[in-house]
Amino acid sequence: MIWWYWMLLGLVLLGVEMATPGGFYILFFGLAALIVGSVTGLGFAQAEWIQWLLFSGLAILSLLVFRGPLLAWIKTQEVETPAVDSMGGETAIPLEDLAPGGTGKAELRGTTWTAHNAGPALLKKNQRCKVERVEGLTLWITAE
Repeated sequence: MIWWYWMLLGLVLLGVEMATPGGFYILFFGLAALIVGSVTGLGFAQAEWIQWLLFSGLAILSLLVFRGPLLAWIKTQEVETPAVDSMGGETAIPLEDLAPGGTGKAELRGTTWTAHNAGPALLKKNQRCKVERVEGLTLWITAE
């Protein structure tokens, strides 16, 4: 194949990798095509069977060697966001009086939430309350 066909194939494969949700499979085939295009352009691999053998070998070898470490590196770069379930024990402020077993609104972390009074006592407006648990988007709160 002509060297610039390999380069075009490599760029197309890299574009496809960017457009699809990352599994990082096509990336290595694109890089292998670019390498084969460069080697062919320099005159080192003129026979077509050598080009295809080189492409296949490079793609599969690089996939096996580099994909695992690449995925591990990306996983270490991800920022973990706190889960909603981690709000147990925090302080919420009811925005209205809540009867025992009643539902209303409460403020937590600067956001208004649906709150359920899980305790036996009346919760007054602006009273500090403890979050017992979170179910969906509802806080189960009791008096501190």
